[in-house]
Amino acid sequence: MKCLKNLSPQPLWNYFEEICQIPRPSKKEEKIIGFLLDFAAKNNLIARLDDVGNVLISKPGTAGRENDQVVILQSHLDMVCEKNSETIHDFEVDSIKAYIDEGWVRAQGTTLGSDDGIGIAAQMAVLTSTNLSHGPIECLFTVDEETGLSGAFALQPGFLSGTVLLNLDSEDEGELFIGCAGGIDTVGTLKYSPEDLPVGSYAMKLEIKGLLGGHSGDDINKNRGNAIKILNRFLMDADRKFDMHLADLKGGNLRNAIAREAFAVVVVPQSQKESLVVEWNVFTSEMEFEFERSEPKLMMHHQSVELPEFVIDSDTKTRLLHLIAACPHGVLEMSSRMAGMVETSTNLASVKFSGKNEIMLVTSQRSEIDSRKLMAAEMVASVMFLGGATIEHSEGYPGWTPNPDSVVAKIAADSYKKLFGNDPVVKSIHAGLECGLFLEKYPELDMVSFGPTIRGAHSPDERISIETVDKFWKLLVEVLENIR
Repeated sequence: MKCLKNLSPQPLWNYFEEICQIPRPSKKEEKIIGFLLDFAAKNNLIARLDDVGNVLISKPGTAGRENDQVVILQSHLDMVCEKNSETIHDFEVDSIKAYIDEGWVRAQGTTLGSDDGIGIAAQMAVLTSTNLSHGPIECLFTVDEETGLSGAFALQPGFLSGTVLLNLDSEDEGELFIGCAGGIDTVGTLKYSPEDLPVGSYAMKLEIKGLLGGHSGDDINKNRGNAIKILNRFLMDADRKFDMHLADLKGGNLRNAIAREAFAVVVVPQSQKESLVVEWNVFTSEMEFEFERSEPKLMMHHQSVELPEFVIDSDTKTRLLHLIAACPHGVLEMSSRMAGMVETSTNLASVKFSGKNEIMLVTSQRSEIDSRKLMAAEMVASVMFLGGATIEHSEGYPGWTPNPDSVVAKIAADSYKKLFGNDPVVKSIHAGLECGLFLEKYPELDMVSFGPTIRGAHSPDERISIETVDKFWKLLVEVLENIR
């Protein structure tokens, strides 16, 4: 049953609801690619598919505008797949269950995929429109933006013919973006030796959940809790006070999301279990007070569990806890070029035990300045090195340097003021966009990014403002009208 059918504008919302039915995890976009190719065929549109799965669908200019300059509309096909721990959902099979909630569209217990499903839907609406005025259109749909930007990396010169690009992947209505941060991942791996449990042991699972999490670019400056960091504070203290052994530790999931949940399985002597519970309850009260304003849904639980098969060796346990405690997380520098903008940040994204006697810590660093991005990566790597971890950096991706003389940005700003009566904010964004990579392949591109308001991206709290989707659509239509 469709629940978004009465929202405006249609058919944009209709297309978005269709997209919600199609699984599209990063690196597994085959179904959404097939959907778009079928869509193009049904509407007699020319579609091209490159070697990595990027899709390009073209539409001629409307009557009298056939020879205008070609405009590229761009979004990405994949979505962040995050769910609450109690939610049963297989992102490779199940559809997203969208619903309306007081002016917002949300999903039931999972990410919504409005990042960037709403951009896909807008492109489809433009491609099938019969009452818009625009020049020739190329709609570019890239793969794997969220976990590796591999679609943008693999984009080949000659695939696109336009010189103006509208990126439909930003999340703040009323703001136009003309630049973005570059990023790099830093991953540390610790080897451990499994050890037998001492005689007379007791095992407890400690769990933190309910945090807001969010986008590691857009939300890194909002003082949100990191579940890994919070849990590690207790583990450090408990390790000093008790004969504590560590059997498991898992927190976070994706490199570009702030960790919302974490748990650990610890082992102590039976004689210390009551004292451990008391310490956990005291710590819970302290955290609830610390985060009462920024994390009102914080939940902390403990429960007895069956004894694990092994615990990790004490040396690795100590190094791991100290490494997590020392690993920086959050804003490192604010921008001196653009007031109020984060310049450089780092995100402690996840920690997990593997099946190879290894513990992996994943972090990501962002900056509008490439040299400071690398500086932040080396800072994190140094902490990992001192903790005895082996270190690996990703290839990284470039930022998009703002162009204050951008013609298309001026068109977008003028269009916004004409429609809504006030000037938009023109700025750079701390999140990563694919635009920096596009410029490497197509240095002549003139680009601007805009979109509706999305909150809680990369978390199950993701929601999109219905009112701003209407404004986003009107702006897109007006910009297309004014690009000649």
